[in-house]
Amino acid sequence: MEQKHQKLQELLRELAAEFFSKESNRQSLITITAVEVMSRGGRASILITVLPEEKEIEAVEFMRRRLSDFREYVTSHSRIGRVPFFDVDIDAGEKNRQRIDEISGKQ
Repeated sequence: MEQKHQKLQELLRELAAEFFSKESNRQSLITITAVEVMSRGGRASILITVLPEEKEIEAVEFMRRRLSDFREYVTSHSRIGRVPFFDVDIDAGEKNRQRIDEISGKQ
């Protein structure tokens, strides 16, 4: 069951990357780092990083406006029986990892 859950999350991450790459206005670089599907599959959170960081709020707002279109995209581009409802959040874990790399001089 765990492997199926991971495959679903990876499929949704790939679909999100495709969809938002096509839809974005290229004012910022939006990277889909992960999709976390809640246990029953009814909700999922798309985790992103945005460069430059000053554009994070705009990027999240843009993506939230397009979530219903993204849900339709998932329905038409996959064979998922129950497509979750999505939300978008900044990937705090990835931001922290980048900050640690920056501090340690690993860039």
